[in-house]
Amino acid sequence: MLRYEMLILTVPEITADEANTIESQINSIIDDAKGSVISYERWGKYRLAYPIRNYEYGVYFLVRYEVNQENMHQLLNNLHTYFAVKQTELVMRHMITKLANNASLDYKKPESLEDMPTRDINTFLKENKMTGLLNPSSSSEELDDLDQAEVE
Repeated sequence: MLRYEMLILTVPEITADEANTIESQINSIIDDAKGSVISYERWGKYRLAYPIRNYEYGVYFLVRYEVNQENMHQLLNNLHTYFAVKQTELVMRHMITKLANNASLDYKKPESLEDMPTRDINTFLKENKMTGLLNPSSSSEELDDLDQAEVE
């Protein structure tokens, strides 16, 4: 059996039900080609290098599977048809790569936007010494004091 991996890029608004539907359909297509799914991982939401279909972000899924070489052509045709016909609205891109037999299945993936801690804007401004940009009240009080000093 030969090992392959497929990276799927979906729209950022994909729901859990839609993701589960894609997963079950891909499992079914691979099973029909007498293959087996090794893993199906949701990598998360990432900023894209350039907009695709006017989206700045996308959600990645990584599927690893095994299939016999004689069934691979049929599987590729079925997967391309599935993405081109049934999932044109959700799946923006997909890519299939053959893995070496001794290739490790471990990846060091980057931290997704969903996993990153959130910070409020005031914390960001304080950490970067940009206070007063959004809260100009202290600046306006200083200006009022200067205006009063000029009047006197």
